[in-house]
Amino acid sequence: MMYPRLAFDNIRKNARTYIPYILTCSFTIAMFYIMKSLSLNKGIENVQGGNTILMMLELGTHIIAIFVCIFLFYTNSFLMKNRKKEFGVFNILGMEKRHISKVVGFESLYVAIISFAAGIFIGVILDKLMYILILKIMKSEIPLGFYISQKAILSTIILFGILFTLIFLNSLRMIHLSKPIELLKGGNIGEKEPKAKWILALMGVICLGAGYYIAVTVKNPINALTLFFVAVILVILGTYLVFTAGSIALLKILKANKKYYYKTNHFISVSGMIYRMKQNAVGLANICILSTMVLVTLSPTVSMIVGVEDIIMQRYPYQLSFNAYSVDEEKYQGIVDIINETAKEENIEITEQVVYSDLQFSTLYTGGDEFFFSDDTSDMSMLNNVYNLNFITAKDYSAFIGKEVTLKDDEVIFYSDRVKYNKDSFKLFGKTYKIKEHTDKYIRNGLMSSDVCPSFGIVIKDISILKDLQKEQENVYNDACSNIVSCCKLNIDGDAETQIALNDKIWDKMESYIHENDISYYTECREAERDSAYGLYGGLFFLGMFLSVLFTIAAVLIIYYKQISEGFNDKKRFEIMHKVGMSEHEVKKSIHSQVLTVFFLPLITAGIHTAFSFPMVKKILAMMQLTNVKLFVISSICVFLAFAIIYAIIYSATAKIYYKIVKK
Repeated sequence: MMYPRLAFDNIRKNARTYIPYILTCSFTIAMFYIMKSLSLNKGIENVQGGNTILMMLELGTHIIAIFVCIFLFYTNSFLMKNRKKEFGVFNILGMEKRHISKVVGFESLYVAIISFAAGIFIGVILDKLMYILILKIMKSEIPLGFYISQKAILSTIILFGILFTLIFLNSLRMIHLSKPIELLKGGNIGEKEPKAKWILALMGVICLGAGYYIAVTVKNPINALTLFFVAVILVILGTYLVFTAGSIALLKILKANKKYYYKTNHFISVSGMIYRMKQNAVGLANICILSTMVLVTLSPTVSMIVGVEDIIMQRYPYQLSFNAYSVDEEKYQGIVDIINETAKEENIEITEQVVYSDLQFSTLYTGGDEFFFSDDTSDMSMLNNVYNLNFITAKDYSAFIGKEVTLKDDEVIFYSDRVKYNKDSFKLFGKTYKIKEHTDKYIRNGLMSSDVCPSFGIVIKDISILKDLQKEQENVYNDACSNIVSCCKLNIDGDAETQIALNDKIWDKMESYIHENDISYYTECREAERDSAYGLYGGLFFLGMFLSVLFTIAAVLIIYYKQISEGFNDKKRFEIMHKVGMSEHEVKKSIHSQVLTVFFLPLITAGIHTAFSFPMVKKILAMMQLTNVKLFVISSICVFLAFAIIYAIIYSATAKIYYKIVKK
């Protein structure tokens, strides 16, 4: 019974390092169980838009699994390094490495048992709360009852069982590869002053610069999505290099400046910081990257869930929309008649109605006055030049604005959606069109507004020119060509249920008509699509929030362990500084400024990373149909301030532990 008892005593005596580790293991187990359980929950699947959110939750389980494996290995390695001296004492007292391995084995077993028990208990309790939160976000009814997922428990036990086993084997490797004298001396071995690695520092700056350049200069949302991971990898690599090599190189430059260096405050701060950065560079880089992940994950998802109503209104500007492909005017009038008759039968007032035909297709535009096409699909840079053209007839435009408009064959009225086009003419399919008027009025088109590419609305003379344009673009795109779409969009005087009911009744009445006339047809109902939108954006918000909590916990643990290691190192520095004649106030002030600088450097750097990522993330959000830049800016600032407050609270709490260690 000696080894189990010794393992228990070790955990109890090293509670300062073991308790945070056990809590972290418990929380990560709980979070994985919750995410896995929710992804298997049939109640979510039965909700409108539930399939989308289940897909997000399944993705979340994989992200958490990968992150937890990396992070727990990192924290356990840190914990084992801090205990080298203790293992060295055991070795000197006669315990062989195999005996120490048995003690570590029981310690690992205790940690695993406690973590599994606490983690699954917390997970089961919070699972119902998270389920209610998801249904609230999706605006669905909350069912009674309590659900425990046996499959989720089994998946959790398998994943963390394998993980704890691998962590134990890694601990054995560290013990058996260390020499007894190394174990005994632990962290007491004197360190040489770190050398400045100029090449690595330069590489770090170049990587950061390249990542920032990609984020700032990318123009097209599709390019932004493909280049996002390239920019992320460059910034992560650059962060590690700048913290490990760049910071020391900068401090070396300050040290070389004799006028600056040989002053009391600067001398102590710079010399102390050089050693701090050598010991803490990787940990600080990890805190910086985790903080950046929290900010970049949470800001967009908060923006989307806050702005979901704006997104819905932008995508569906009219409550109901009835659309038919390539149908002549007479046949489509029959559809409009059915719509109006059904509304009248149901005593529903149509408050706004617009009927028109349009044609929309993509072209390339690089400036000048010509819209053109390219057969080179391998040139990804051309994505920056993709624009959509939307054509309607003068007759439909006149009905929309309530004023007669007449145009010649080569005349158009031009509407710019996002990018301004200020020229007097343009060329398309080898023909030049004169712009009679630039207008700011155009039929509200959800597809134009929500498309990732900028759009231009163009009013042409009549339906014959519209058909000619359709044939021209068919010659370019072949089977991928667009068709003329006849649309009837309307708003009614009625609530959500009334809108959905009217949409269904019109569809029922129209089925036989469109079948007889062989019409390809689709409808859109804003209220019917609302649940799907909340499912998508609610799922993204929930996933972003969940991952942000996980990343924050990881950052907290690293900060905590860093403060402990700083405390033990500075305890000796306190003694040395006192012996050379510095007062306690001077010593405390000097070390406090160094610690403060070191621990808030990651937060400042994370803020810079997030600021540079803004243009790229903004374009990715455009793909998610969020174009409200002001909302994204406000959300980003609020998330950063909230995280900074949490970061400061964490630092303040861990700093108290640091000062207790130093003053002993």
